[in-house]
Amino acid sequence: MTETILITGGTGKFGRQFVKHFANKGWRVLFTTTCQDNANSLMEEIAGDCCLMPLIVDFTQPQAVQEIVKHIQDTGYTVNHLVNNARSLLFLQTDSLGQTSREDFLAEYLMDVVVPYELSMRLFNIQPNELSTITNIGSQYGIVAANPALYEDYPRQSPIQYGVAKAALIHLTKELAVRFAEFDIRVNCIAYGGVSGRVDDSFEDRYAQLAPSGRMLSESELIGPLDFLVSENCKAINGQTIQADGGWTLW
Repeated sequence: MTETILITGGTGKFGRQFVKHFANKGWRVLFTTTCQDNANSLMEEIAGDCCLMPLIVDFTQPQAVQEIVKHIQDTGYTVNHLVNNARSLLFLQTDSLGQTSREDFLAEYLMDVVVPYELSMRLFNIQPNELSTITNIGSQYGIVAANPALYEDYPRQSPIQYGVAKAALIHLTKELAVRFAEFDIRVNCIAYGGVSGRVDDSFEDRYAQLAPSGRMLSESELIGPLDFLVSENCKAINGQTIQADGGWTLW
């Protein structure tokens, strides 16, 4: 049977790697994005006879989760694996003092915690026997606070709402793991470290000095933890957060 995976935020830095990987494995890949052009661009990059279905959605809208799940139902698909990866850089704003507004704090929490909760529950409610795994995409900053030495302008460059929301996502993972355990649905989280490619050389140099691995993660390293958590060989792992951060959280 072909596995079906739903990846939210499928055209972002992480999401693109996830979509490409599972498409190349021969899985049916449903992915969300806010932009049709971005979806088209990603599908053009993926070679071969892959089964891809983009879902254009704005998760900040109240009925977004219900509408997207209904659309999946209408296509006749059932989701075996859910990856909660969607986020928005728009909500990581700070003012001149490095403080965040109520609106941005709530919006970040909405995307990182409420939407994963709603989507997980919605899929469970309509297809409890088909759903096998839920994987939440977290961050090292959900485990430890940001290190001021990494930034030139801390705390403006390290918005507090991001880490607080990611910490809440880790606890959501535990709660859902307990609630879904009797249905053999495993819920886990991956707390990734910083990934090379979005920052300048000076930032990467500072990061290297603070990480035991001496470097940022590469995009190719994003796949391993997720591939492991959705596999049949991983049934003993539930409610856990894998710290895929090159050792950042060790000191």
